[in-house]
Amino acid sequence: MDLTTIAALGFITLLLLLYIRTPVGIAMMVVGTAGIWLIRPQAALPSLAREIFSEATSYPLTIIPLFVLMGNLAGVSGLSRDLYTAAHNWLGRFRGGLASAAVVGCAGFSALSGSSLASAMTMGRVSLPEMRRFGYHDGLATGSIAAGGTLGILIPPSAGFVVYAILTEESIGRLFMAGVLPGLMLTLFFIIAIWIVVRMDPSKAPSLSEDVDRREKWVSLGRASVMVGIILLTVGGIYGGAFSAVEAAGIGAALTLVVTALRGKCTLQAMNEVFSSTLRATGSVYLILFGAFIFKTFVGFTSITFVLSSWVEAQGFTGLHVVIAFLVMFIILGMFLDGFAMLVLSIPVVQPILEPLGVDMILFGVLAVIALEMGLISPPVGVNVFIVKGIARDVPMATIFRGIWPFWFAMLMAIVVILAVPDIALMLPNTMFN
Repeated sequence: MDLTTIAALGFITLLLLLYIRTPVGIAMMVVGTAGIWLIRPQAALPSLAREIFSEATSYPLTIIPLFVLMGNLAGVSGLSRDLYTAAHNWLGRFRGGLASAAVVGCAGFSALSGSSLASAMTMGRVSLPEMRRFGYHDGLATGSIAAGGTLGILIPPSAGFVVYAILTEESIGRLFMAGVLPGLMLTLFFIIAIWIVVRMDPSKAPSLSEDVDRREKWVSLGRASVMVGIILLTVGGIYGGAFSAVEAAGIGAALTLVVTALRGKCTLQAMNEVFSSTLRATGSVYLILFGAFIFKTFVGFTSITFVLSSWVEAQGFTGLHVVIAFLVMFIILGMFLDGFAMLVLSIPVVQPILEPLGVDMILFGVLAVIALEMGLISPPVGVNVFIVKGIARDVPMATIFRGIWPFWFAMLMAIVVILAVPDIALMLPNTMFN
């Protein structure tokens, strides 16, 4: 059996395992090890042991549990609610303002948690009851939360960027910086999408929140400044070269723990839940990475990436053509596969094709993550949609999916803008210290 056939069978088997709900990490581990055994039997078990040990002892990967811990502590301490309250007080009286406040709250919480699911769940519990109380249409209310939650894998610290950096051996710090301006731009695009929806159909946001007196606005902003200060310190420290991304994660987690303690939220029950959630989330990501690197080794043994790269070169495609083709593929696959599954499946194949064409892998990482975001709210899988459905149990799935389309097109517009002006993503990483 030739190597190309083995590679094709490996990908087909992997997709079948994912279709029957096999955990992503386990599926990639099994297929990768079996594929290596078919090509070079004596290398199968050593490769399995080497990759697992290498990733389990990787220092850069400590960033994942630290940022997950920081996000969980932010939820327990009330920092996330403070941010939403401030956005609610300043934006709530404008038509569509509560939906915009939910998006801003998701963006802020994303800068602490790095998780789209945690952002959607946390902000959904806080903001959805308010929007429904003031008569917001269910589609707009749930759609803004599901879409806002996706900012968790774009605005740093992003678990998606960490996984991408480990797979491509790019700088985590540079990828974090590359996500800042696109994340802020996409947040603005979401707010514009809300404004357009409400402008076209005012009944979707019929009621205005009660006006809040000026003193209460500033008090809420002051409480939210604690969370904003931690975000600015960690992200600004990376940009200024004061500390690395891993050190920033440690500092951010320590500061969030101090705030939690000062607010009297460090109860035994709360800490047990925080650390249990952190361990579960970290274990899931590590398992995926173990499988990804074993599968990546298998792909390397098959030389399929060299075959595909040679074919692309023979066709005369430019880097832009190939980037667009891969982004379209990501958007389509995102409708059926989990975002992390798609990332770890595709990057080992995509990277060797793009690099010879001169494509900047930092730029492509930002574009790929936005494409993953589109998958998180696209039918029929739409993981974030199911998270919001768990909060709004009485809202039909069809209503939620209809509500996300304005935000889906906002993401598509963000991709087009970044392709047209790459400096939106590359300016900060290219000017950061060290």
